[in-house]
Amino acid sequence: MDLNDTARVRQPRDGIEYRLATITDITYSTPHTTHIRQLELRFPSGEHRTYTPAEVVACTRTDDHAALVAAFTDACRSLRDACRIAHDYDEGTNTDVIGLLLAIHTTVATRLGVNLDPAHFDAPATIEQANS
Repeated sequence: MDLNDTARVRQPRDGIEYRLATITDITYSTPHTTHIRQLELRFPSGEHRTYTPAEVVACTRTDDHAALVAAFTDACRSLRDACRIAHDYDEGTNTDVIGLLLAIHTTVATRLGVNLDPAHFDAPATIEQANS
């Protein structure tokens, strides 16, 4: 990791730590070494916090994009299954579930530039599918 790289906290403890942060300072164990002792991160709120390298993971907007596509694909898979059940349960519930499914599908298409293919819902999402 280098200065100005982006990173995420591995196990966030509060809302701020869920945000994508920028590395603003690196403290090495000794001069002339590459072993990092601690990293200072700046969060979008402007707050600075210090972590050990084990507490953070490098993360780019591309990584976030792939994670969002995978999460939304999983959500669509679950809603598709719920829709199948709701179809026999109650027409109103079925209509609401379809609305949620369409809203997610539209969001992914317009905000992330990905057209989710229902044929891929039975397989776990991959980065290759997210980029297609």
